[in-house]
Amino acid sequence: MELSLLTFQHISGAIAVILGAAGYVFYAQGIYQGSVKPHFFSWFVWGILTATAFAAQVVSGGGAGTWVTGFTALACLCFALVGLGASSRSLITKSDWIFFIAALLAIPVWYVTGDPLWSVILITVTDAVAFVPTFRKGYMHPETESAATYALSGIKFIFGILALQAFSVTTVLYPASLIVANGVFVLVLFWRKFPHK
Repeated sequence: MELSLLTFQHISGAIAVILGAAGYVFYAQGIYQGSVKPHFFSWFVWGILTATAFAAQVVSGGGAGTWVTGFTALACLCFALVGLGASSRSLITKSDWIFFIAALLAIPVWYVTGDPLWSVILITVTDAVAFVPTFRKGYMHPETESAATYALSGIKFIFGILALQAFSVTTVLYPASLIVANGVFVLVLFWRKFPHK
């Protein structure tokens, strides 16, 4: 029974990473074609936040469910680097700097409290607010975002949660929030790309 559960978690963890990679292929293809322009601050902040969440999941015994979080952190930081050249500087606002600073605060909060949960709560809230620049850009310029990437990102975290070997607020809160955020963003993109008359 335990072996079967472990196998299920490993398979779910692998599926989550594969879905994530597939979504990022769509995104990279869009960047290459010039139709997608990543928002540097959003991707960089997501990279920092996701890396912190990954560390919190690991120390909390998340097991295979942490794979997709670690993979996502690495991918976000890569897209942030691409975004430095692809993003328009006019899209970077003062609020983006605030989100960036808030993301950096997650690590000291963990250090001071000695509890990764408080850090996860902070990064979950910060991530939701840091999504605002991308929501704004997606609403104003839906053609610059890939709905497939965000849809697969939401789905991958469903499998990521299924792959967790320890269920707690610390391990589940952040990926659950990403499922919701990505799902809502996909709906916004479809609504803006195909407006109802």
